Amino acid sequence: MPEITLTTLVLLCLAAAAAGWIDAVVGGGGLLLLPALLLGLPQVPAAHVLGTNKAVAIVGTSGAAVTYLRRAPVPVGTALRVGLMALAGSMTGAFFAAGISSEVLRPVIMVVLLGVAAFVMLRPSFGTAAGGDGTGKQVTRARTVTAIVLVGGGIGFYDGLFGPGTGTFLVLALTAVLHLDLVAASGTAKIVNVCTNAGALAMFAYQGTVLWQLAAVMAVFNLAGGMIGARMALSKGSDFVRGVLLVVVFSLVAKLGFDQWTA
Repeated sequence: MPEITLTTLVLLCLAAAAAGWIDAVVGGGGLLLLPALLLGLPQVPAAHVLGTNKAVAIVGTSGAAVTYLRRAPVPVGTALRVGLMALAGSMTGAFFAAGISSEVLRPVIMVVLLGVAAFVMLRPSFGTAAGGDGTGKQVTRARTVTAIVLVGGGIGFYDGLFGPGTGTFLVLALTAVLHLDLVAASGTAKIVNVCTNAGALAMFAYQGTVLWQLAAVMAVFNLAGGMIGARMALSKGSDFVRGVLLVVVFSLVAKLGFDQWTA
């Protein structure tokens, strides 16, 4: 483990707590945690930063998932099937990642996110009423298969290929396809995230690119943030999650735009 000043360690722990909170409510905590690690550990190889990020994130995500499972109607069976497909998709995406330019993907993702933000703002009932999208439609077998193949495989592939905003995309897609409310969708997304994080962490651990001591300290704060975020989402309901969702979406667009501008 590299030498880290107390100030840097405190800031990294605070970033881990904030990232856990964001990730538990609506996804996207990695937008804060990964840059914090890159800035705080400039002398550490990127592979070790990525491995440490996964070791921290999986703890908070798991804690949030358990909290949702105890207090929200999360479709566990479907979540696990989507998660396994997402794991396979992320491995496939990672395989092709070397041949894809992030400069090409950023503008596309920005347009998609802006479209998502417009949709959520113009359709206030999205994810707030019983039945998820406000239509009251029952979830058919075809929709479940769609969730497994397209949401799990597609977003999993995106996670391995590029990554930013995966949790947010999962929440939105699960809400739309399975007619879940935003709270249940957040809980389902956490289970899917645990599956993808576990696969990535196993690979990083096998390669020896995880700073376990630092990850253990940061994981405590990430876990606390994740559990607090999950409880807030459950107690405040879908309207609260919807507001946080819009903030995260616009923050992601801003970050991608900055990255594109400075590339």
